[in-house]
Amino acid sequence: MSRKDKKVTIPVGIGYGLVDLMGGGAFTIIGTFLLFFYTTFAGLSPVQGASIIAVARIVDSFASLFIGSITDNFYKTRLGKKFGRRRFFLLIGAPLMADYVLLWITGMGYWFYLITYLLFEIIAAMILIPWETLPAEMTKSFNDRTKISTSRMFISATGTFLATFIPGRLISYFGQNNAYAYFINGLIFAIVYAICIFIAYSVTWERELTPEMKEIALAKTEYKSFNDCVKNIIKVAGDYISTLKIKSFRKHLVIYLLSFTAKDTFNAVFLYFCVYDLKISATVGANLLSLSIIGIPMTILGGFLMIKVGPANLYKISYSLMIICLFAFYGVYIGGMGSQIVVLFIISTIYQMGRSLLEFTPWNVFPFIPDVDEIVTRQRREGLFAAVMTFTRKSSVAIATFAVGIILQASGFVKGRSVQPHYVMQTIAYILIIGCVGMLLWSLALAVTFKLNKQTHLVLVKEIERLKNNGSKSDVDLETKKVVENLTGYKYENLWNEVSIEKV
Repeated sequence: MSRKDKKVTIPVGIGYGLVDLMGGGAFTIIGTFLLFFYTTFAGLSPVQGASIIAVARIVDSFASLFIGSITDNFYKTRLGKKFGRRRFFLLIGAPLMADYVLLWITGMGYWFYLITYLLFEIIAAMILIPWETLPAEMTKSFNDRTKISTSRMFISATGTFLATFIPGRLISYFGQNNAYAYFINGLIFAIVYAICIFIAYSVTWERELTPEMKEIALAKTEYKSFNDCVKNIIKVAGDYISTLKIKSFRKHLVIYLLSFTAKDTFNAVFLYFCVYDLKISATVGANLLSLSIIGIPMTILGGFLMIKVGPANLYKISYSLMIICLFAFYGVYIGGMGSQIVVLFIISTIYQMGRSLLEFTPWNVFPFIPDVDEIVTRQRREGLFAAVMTFTRKSSVAIATFAVGIILQASGFVKGRSVQPHYVMQTIAYILIIGCVGMLLWSLALAVTFKLNKQTHLVLVKEIERLKNNGSKSDVDLETKKVVENLTGYKYENLWNEVSIEKV
C-alpha cells in the first residue's frame, strides 16, 4: 500500500487524525462519565464499577501486546498484502464501533457491563495501535510527522471538547436523573467514530516493504513441535522487553504514564468533586470540562512550540499550569466558593490549556522513538512500541481507576445518594490534590532531563542514513556519537550490530 507520490498535506493530516475523535473522545467520555453512570444509573457500587474498568483494561492491555506483534508481521498475510499491515485494522474496526452503544444501556447485570466494555477496549486497541504507527510509516521528516501529529491532536482536542459538551447538553435536555441522555450520547458518537475511522483508512498509506521483509513474506513459517511454538512466544516476549532498553523510550514511557494517569484520575473524580464537594450540578461540571475546546487552538500553538522549543519545555509548561489549577480547585472547595461559577470557569480554562499540551506532546514524540530504536536494532518496530505504550498505560489506568473506586467506597460513599458524608467529600478532594498533583510533579522532574527534540533527532537520522549507505562507524564525529549514545543509552560501538547489549 505504499504511495511514493503521496505528500503529507494538512487534509491528509486531518483525515489521519479523525481516528482520535474516538481515541481521545471515547475515552474522555468513559473516563468522565462511565463510573458515574455505573454508580448512579446502573445500580453498581463504586468498587463494582471501577472493577469493570480495571479488569477490562488489564485484560485488554495483554491483548494489546499481541496486537502490536500481529500488525508488525501482518504484511506476511494475504489480507496484509492487499489492505496494508496497519490500515486493514482500521477497515474492520469501523463497523465494530457499534459496541460503544451497549456500554450505556441500563438495567443490565455486572457481567453484561464487563463484557461489553472489555470488547470495546479490545476493538479500540485493534484500531489505535496500528493507527499510531502510521506517521512513522508515511514519512521520515520531523516537520511532516509533526504536521501529521499536530493535525491529529487538533482533532483530538475537538473530540475531547465534543465528548464533554454534547453530554452536558443532553443531560441538561433530558434531566439530571435521566439515563437516556447517556444512551443517546453513545449512539451519536458510535456513528461518528465509525465514519471517521473509515475516512482515515481511505487517506493514509504505508511505507515500502524492505527487501528483507519481502523475503520473509514469501517464506512460510512452520512450527514443527510444541517447543518451537514456546520458543517463538519467548522471543516475542523478549522483543517487548527489549523496547525498554532504549533510554529515550523508557523516560518517554514513564512521563506519559504518570501524566496521563493524573489526567484520567482527575476526569474520573471531577464530576464527584463538582456534585458532592462544590454542590453544583453534573451539567455545570460537564460544562466546565467542555472548556477543553481551548485545546483546539492550543494544538496549533503546540505544533509551533514542538518545533521551536522542543517537547521537554512543552512538558514543563503543561504540568506547571495543571498543578497550579488543581491547587486552585482545592482552594475553592476549602473556601466554600463553589457558587462562584466565574472563578471555576477561569480555573477550568487554564487547566484545559495545560491538559491539551499534556495530551499533545507524548504522541508527537512517539513517531521519533522507532528511529532511536532503528540505530540499535536495525529494525522498524513501530507496532511493538505502540503496543508497549498501550499495554503499560491501560494497566496503570486500570489500577488507578480501581484505586479511585476502592478509596471512594472505603470513605463511606453511598451509591445513588445526592448528599455524601463530609469524610467522603474530603477524600474526593484529596484524590485531586495529593494523587493528581503528586503524579504531575514526578512527571515534571523527569521532563527536565528529556533530550529527544528536533535537533537531536536530525543528528540521529543523518547518522542512520550514513550507516545505511555503508558509512564506517569509525568515522563518526564526537558530537553525533554523544547525541546517539544519550538517546539510545548504548555505547556507540555496540550500535548498528546484529546484537547490541552493552549499555552506557
